[in-house]
Amino acid sequence: MPELGKYNVLKAVRRTDHGFYLQDEEGVEVLLPNAYVSEELKEEDEIGVFVYKDSEDRVVATTIYPKISLGQFACLKVTSVTKVGAFLDWGLPKELLCPFSEQRNEMQEGRKYIVYLYLDEQTDRLVATAKVNKYFQTKNIELKEGDEVDLLIAGKSDLGYKCIINQTYVGLIFENETFQKMHLGLETKGYIKKIREDNKIDVSLQLESYKNILPHADLILKVLKENNGFLNLTDKSDPAVIKEIFQISKKAFKKALGTLYKKRLIRIEEEGIFLN
Repeated sequence: MPELGKYNVLKAVRRTDHGFYLQDEEGVEVLLPNAYVSEELKEEDEIGVFVYKDSEDRVVATTIYPKISLGQFACLKVTSVTKVGAFLDWGLPKELLCPFSEQRNEMQEGRKYIVYLYLDEQTDRLVATAKVNKYFQTKNIELKEGDEVDLLIAGKSDLGYKCIINQTYVGLIFENETFQKMHLGLETKGYIKKIREDNKIDVSLQLESYKNILPHADLILKVLKENNGFLNLTDKSDPAVIKEIFQISKKAFKKALGTLYKKRLIRIEEEGIFLN
C-alpha cells in the first residue's frame, strides 16, 4: 500500500481520462491526476510521487513537493480558521488541518507555527499538531560533539533560540552565540556544541566558535549586542576603561579581539569596534 504523507516510487501502469494510475510492488493502485502527468510519462515508467488524500478524501498522488511530510516538523502559515480548527499552507491544493485539540494556543490566521505531521489512526488522515514536544527523541541520542546538523528554529526562549535538530531532537542556541538574524522557521546549518548529562543539547552556528572563542570573546560579543553592535573601544583603549567594562586585563581584551577579528565576527575601526 502506498504510504500516506510520504514519497513513494511507483510504477505507471495505465492511462485514463482522469490521469495515470500508479502501482506499488503489491499491486495497489493510486491515481496521479492529469494536472501532474507529464507528456514523457509512459507505462512501466517509475516515478517518485507524494501520496495524500484530496478534498474528496480520495488517496491520490502528486509530483508537488509539500513543505512537510509524515513524521517531520515544519513552520507553516495559517490560511484560515474554521469551526474544526486551523488550516495550514503546506504547498498542496488541499490545505492541512490542525484541529483545535492539537493547538497549544489558539492559532491565528496569517501567523506561522511550528507543527508536526502525523497520521490519525482513527480517521486515516494526515493531521498537523502544534503539540510537538512529545515527538522529539530524548534518549539514545545518536549525535556527538562537533557533528554538523540541520536546524529548524522553533522559537525564542530566555536563554536563546530553541531549534529542531535533524528533524529528530530539540536543542538550544545561546543568544550570545547568534551572529546572524534569527526568526521562527529559519532553516540553517549548525554544529553540536555539547550533549549534557540530562540529554539536553547545546548547538552552535559556527564550527569552531565553541572551541576557540575564549570566554572573554563571548563577553565582548554580548556587550556589543547589548550596545547595538558598537563599542567606543579599540586595542589602544585605556586599560582602566577596559577593566571597568569587562573586568579583564587589556592583554586578555586584545587577545579576545584578535580571535573575533580573525573569525570576521567584528571589525575594528578608528571609532571603535563594530559587530559584523
